[in-house]
Amino acid sequence: MSEVLAVLLVVGCLAGVLGLLAWLAARVRRRGVGDNVMGPFEEIWHPGAHRFRAEIKVYEERVVPLPPAADPKRRERGGSISP
Repeated sequence: MSEVLAVLLVVGCLAGVLGLLAWLAARVRRRGVGDNVMGPFEEIWHPGAHRFRAEIKVYEERVVPLPPAADPKRRERGGSISP
């Protein structure tokens, strides 16, 4: 009986840790942060993730932010926005 209890305890702890990591991953992805938190775990199970994350960073650096909506230089002409 004690052996079954020990096995259930180990399996329960493992399930708890995996559930915690899944919850943390979902929360980090929703907020858009977490390269520092989930990066090492993602690289363990998905080695190509490092390359993919590097491509995303390069893309984000190249994207030019739009001007604010209250910018007086911004005009709308027929649905298009021109400076």
